[in-house]
Amino acid sequence: MIYEKETARKVAELLLQIKAIKLQPNDPFTWASGWKSPIYCDNRISLSFPNVRTFVRQSLVKAIDAKFGTADVIAGVATGAIAQGALVAQELGLPMVYVRPEPKKHGLQNLIEGKIDKGQSVVVVEDLISTGGSSLKAVEALREAECEVRGMVCIFTYGFDTADKNLKKAKCPIIALCDYDTLIDVAVEANYINESDVETLKLWRENPEAWGK
Repeated sequence: MIYEKETARKVAELLLQIKAIKLQPNDPFTWASGWKSPIYCDNRISLSFPNVRTFVRQSLVKAIDAKFGTADVIAGVATGAIAQGALVAQELGLPMVYVRPEPKKHGLQNLIEGKIDKGQSVVVVEDLISTGGSSLKAVEALREAECEVRGMVCIFTYGFDTADKNLKKAKCPIIALCDYDTLIDVAVEANYINESDVETLKLWRENPEAWGK
């Protein structure tokens, strides 16, 4: 679910402008998972552009206020959303922690870095949701620490059925600033891609694992 349509279009426009999102239907990327993909998203690039960084931060804060209310702690998901989580927590004047994908192999072997107490309410900040695996692990880790997860906000979601179903099953509401459908609409209007590329991009999302094989 996107926060609001106007914000989604603006975020899509900004991410395309700074090349945080690249669309190459005829020259696909290879993800770490091995999937071939006509799209690549790296929202960390937004941190290097103060105007984009500010708009994203303020939009995440507005989405949290509107959908989840006041929380005790903001939790970023490592590694991509650590900085975004810190920016949001600073804006809200709240404590911030981040959740590792697995416990540290030395020292205190922490899974959650920072101070958090059982019973505290938490909003999770993600930069990107694809399959939803890392996001769900973070939610589970926080719940195992006996925290109340109010929900999750993210900058961009691909809107894969698997991720949506798993997050719904985990009873974790999610609010995205921008989604795949909005991105494609804006990309066509701004001539980043042609109308003829849209079908390719839609087919990829239907079955990304098999696409391009």
